[in-house]
Amino acid sequence: AMLSSAREQCVCHTALVLQGTMTRPRSLNSISLLLPYLLSHNLPRGFLSELVQTTCSDPDSFLRVFVPVLQSLNRLVQSLSLDSDEYREPVGVLSELCEIRSGNRRPICTLIVQQPNWLSEPITQAVGMEMEKLSFLGPFLGLSIFAEDNTKVVEKYFSGHQLTPDNTKLVQTSLQHRLGFLRDEMHKIVHSLLVNGETREAALTYITTVIDRNAKRSQLQVDERFVAGDGFMLNLLVVLQKLSSKITMDKVDVTYPFHPNSRLKITSESRLKLTPQEADLAVKEMKHKLGQPWQEPNFQTECFFLTNHSHHLSIIPVIRKYTRRLRAVRELTRMVEELESSERDWSASALSLRNKELMKKWKSQIQRLQKSKLCADVGTLDESLLRRCLEFYSTMSDYLLRVADPDNNGNSLPLLPEAPFHFTALPEFYLEDIADFVLFVLQFMPNVLDDPSTDRVIQLLIVMMCSSGTYINNPYLVAKLVEVMYVMNPSVQPRVEKVNHRLVMHPLALGYLAPSLMQFYTDIETTGSSSEFYDKFSIRYHISCIFKMLWTVPSHQIKIIEEANSGKQFVKFVNMLMNDTTFLLDESLDCLKRIHEAQDEMDNKVEWEKKPRELQQNQARQLAMDERQCRSYLTLATETVDMFHYLTDKIQKPFLIPELADRLAAMLNFNLQQLCGSKCKNLKVKNPEKYGWEPKKLLNSLTDIYLHLDCDKFAESIANDERSYKKELFDDAMSRMRKACIKRETEIEQFKNLQDKVDTFVLRRNRAELDYGEIPEEFKDPLMDTLMRDPVQLPGGTIMDKPIILRHLLNSQTDPFNRQPLTEDQLKPATDLKAKIEQWMKGRETEFKQKK
Repeated sequence: AMLSSAREQCVCHTALVLQGTMTRPRSLNSISLLLPYLLSHNLPRGFLSELVQTTCSDPDSFLRVFVPVLQSLNRLVQSLSLDSDEYREPVGVLSELCEIRSGNRRPICTLIVQQPNWLSEPITQAVGMEMEKLSFLGPFLGLSIFAEDNTKVVEKYFSGHQLTPDNTKLVQTSLQHRLGFLRDEMHKIVHSLLVNGETREAALTYITTVIDRNAKRSQLQVDERFVAGDGFMLNLLVVLQKLSSKITMDKVDVTYPFHPNSRLKITSESRLKLTPQEADLAVKEMKHKLGQPWQEPNFQTECFFLTNHSHHLSIIPVIRKYTRRLRAVRELTRMVEELESSERDWSASALSLRNKELMKKWKSQIQRLQKSKLCADVGTLDESLLRRCLEFYSTMSDYLLRVADPDNNGNSLPLLPEAPFHFTALPEFYLEDIADFVLFVLQFMPNVLDDPSTDRVIQLLIVMMCSSGTYINNPYLVAKLVEVMYVMNPSVQPRVEKVNHRLVMHPLALGYLAPSLMQFYTDIETTGSSSEFYDKFSIRYHISCIFKMLWTVPSHQIKIIEEANSGKQFVKFVNMLMNDTTFLLDESLDCLKRIHEAQDEMDNKVEWEKKPRELQQNQARQLAMDERQCRSYLTLATETVDMFHYLTDKIQKPFLIPELADRLAAMLNFNLQQLCGSKCKNLKVKNPEKYGWEPKKLLNSLTDIYLHLDCDKFAESIANDERSYKKELFDDAMSRMRKACIKRETEIEQFKNLQDKVDTFVLRRNRAELDYGEIPEEFKDPLMDTLMRDPVQLPGGTIMDKPIILRHLLNSQTDPFNRQPLTEDQLKPATDLKAKIEQWMKGRETEFKQKK
């Protein structure tokens, strides 16, 4: 008892001294006399807890003792950074103080939220940055290793010239441990604020305000002076991840984004399927249908959605900035190399001084960006952070699958033909952020995806890809899902075999992925964007690479063959593939011709030196542009030709239908003519491998396609091509194949047999050719001005030849005369007109025979 009494007296007297009762009253803004003892851990065990419990019964004494402690800690942390371990003590002290209980209360937590700087009103436009710099928790959460947030770390650890991969790795690991300690302590502090009944609402309001005031961080271009830094946002993210790690979906209200009391604003966000206006209207209807008040959201629900929005404003902008920085370093390095390589041309010119200044400036920028990248490696390529993000996004995938498919949670396909409102009205970024994150991890730390939590993310990707037509409005979002699958391909990213196997062999992928990719290949023809013509090629290239990968898996190959033999979808797909191959090969070969001409000109040194310097530079620039274009077009063209090659090897019937066969034959003939005709020498360039130009391989692939489709029908289609087909063309092709040993003799013999069939059809056509003379207007197709053989009537009343309108419908499901939607089943046979045409033709044929 005596010892206990002595302890009480010590605590009481300490409180009096700290208040200045025995000397001069101390200001609340003065440095606390207690602070040095707290920071040095120089107090008896239990002393601090008893001091809190003793003083908290007298609010005035409590304020006078602990406000100076809190504000002194806040000021101290503002002067510290993660370049040393000094930050540990003040952060640890605050964490310890917040955990002290008095009954059911945590008095220090209550005191913190009562501080004037807990959450002050904005005083400038930089409302996001104010949260970091002026709020009470801001300096603690703002401790950062990013060079843009604080220069001390980069100056101390990444500014020397002695950096080696080993010591850089050591420094990065050490800094990540410091971040880990800080985030653990901040989690304890925020957790204390949330479990303390008196401060839970204040803590949730603080987190909500951080998210609200930093909403601009989600923009592609943002003035970083106005928003909180990356370090602050990532620290808060990890705190929220730890808080939501135990949350299960059955505790989350899936309708929370539309709740009238939701803490999060989504009114201005793009939605998955609806416009914001349609979504607002649907929410009002939903409220009306409920006919009863909304249930108040529980803590798990609020924490889950706050964490999701925190990801959107922290890790997503951070990885975007990381890739942008890498791109900037690559571009600046390329510019420096170009200037250095042409120094001989400008060193004695008027541009010399300007170019030297530019080089100096660019090299300085590269050095600065590389230093900031080393810091960003610590904060972004942090395996524990990325694993936590993946775990959360796995839960988020589960949420999206539950909302999209309330009955089966996305475990079966197809989904309902009409998407539920709760899904279509969700912000687009709920899905897009997951795709962006997985893309980043695939490129920079793919081993993270070996975690079992990836399974639910993979399932979401498959389900959304296979339901995109009715569940997602934005084609570029679907294209991003395709890009994720493309990067999951081991031929693109070698370290992803495990995750690729889980994607390819997923039961839902086996049944539905290939047909969905075919569908999207045709759908992406129009996107509504001004750049849609060029966008579609890169998107289709990704699809082609995924397709090639799936083709190597027997169960996928069987599904593709089934799809090819089952109907119109595959025909549309092949039509688009043919359009792309035609365009890409044309552009590739045109680029090669221009490169050939430019190289010939430059090789003629005498004539080249006579040209003005400016003209030489312009031609050199044009050559560089042609070379870049040629590389790009040839990459895409090679992939489409490859797809034709392996598809026609196993599938022939759809390629031989009237709408496709003649066009396919004409395309093959034209490109064979380019490779084997008299002008093929114009395609000869220096270092062809630089552009991916392999003429022998292309010739082999094209002639293989002829052989894959070898039959009377296809021979007739080749013969119908009067523009490009000549007997000499096939003779030349066979000669080149023999000379370059491109094919075995048996295959060349087969090609010769095909040529004989074609020539037979050419001869037959020439014998049977009949000039019908002047064709009556009503018998002519209005588009092609040719004689109709199978007239059909369109809904608008126009009559066309059936093969011609079917060919048009493969490219555009519209009436060519009024742009109204049109499908094949709306075409009506014009039987009376057909009978008239046949009668007229017989009459002309009779006249022709009588004349002969």
